[in-house]
Amino acid sequence: MYLIFSVIGLLFSPIFYEESLVFLEEFNKREIPIVMIDSDIKNEIPHFYIGQDAFQSGYLAGRLISFAVKSEREVLIIKIAREIESTSVYLQRIKGFYTFFEDHPELTNFSFSEITIKDSGESQLTTAMFATIKSIFVPNSRAYIVAQFLEQHDIKGIRIIGYDFLAKNVNYLNSGFITFLINQKPEEQGYLAVQYLYKKLILQEELKPTHFMSLDIVIKENCTFEL
Repeated sequence: MYLIFSVIGLLFSPIFYEESLVFLEEFNKREIPIVMIDSDIKNEIPHFYIGQDAFQSGYLAGRLISFAVKSEREVLIIKIAREIESTSVYLQRIKGFYTFFEDHPELTNFSFSEITIKDSGESQLTTAMFATIKSIFVPNSRAYIVAQFLEQHDIKGIRIIGYDFLAKNVNYLNSGFITFLINQKPEEQGYLAVQYLYKKLILQEELKPTHFMSLDIVIKENCTFEL
């Protein structure tokens, strides 16, 4: 509790929803400015947010999936997280993904299924899950878990779309097991968040409550430019 009294600003990346609300409320009581990055918790606590529009990033993922030209269009959404129900960014991405196809009824012959995997999840995957699948959407940074499983079992011809420019994801992007990554630019988010706090606390500037990051699509051919 002493920590809260000794700080003048908070840069916060929420993970667990309920715990985050309790934590943030203590800062809100003392009118300490809060800047969230990566995930935006929608609540009554005043804060600034720097990160991607989760809904639009899911919508973009849907568009990328739709580029498939084969007649087989079975899509599997693999949710890998501890508390999926409490992660609003996760749910917003999935909602945006489905909304793309709702907005484009001309895209026929697509069928969707979902599986939920807790934690690391690799041991919960089976080859039968991918028997008829042509595309996979992983709405967080753990696409490499799925790619690793496909590589180990020599399953090819499945496109994976995921998030984040992690080293493991990049390795599977380069090897062809991941087709698209949507880069969230975490370093830039952190830089802008510190800049926001400086402008708010030192310069006393009025700031926009939300700063959305660009939705950058990374493929094998341009991934070196993202490093």
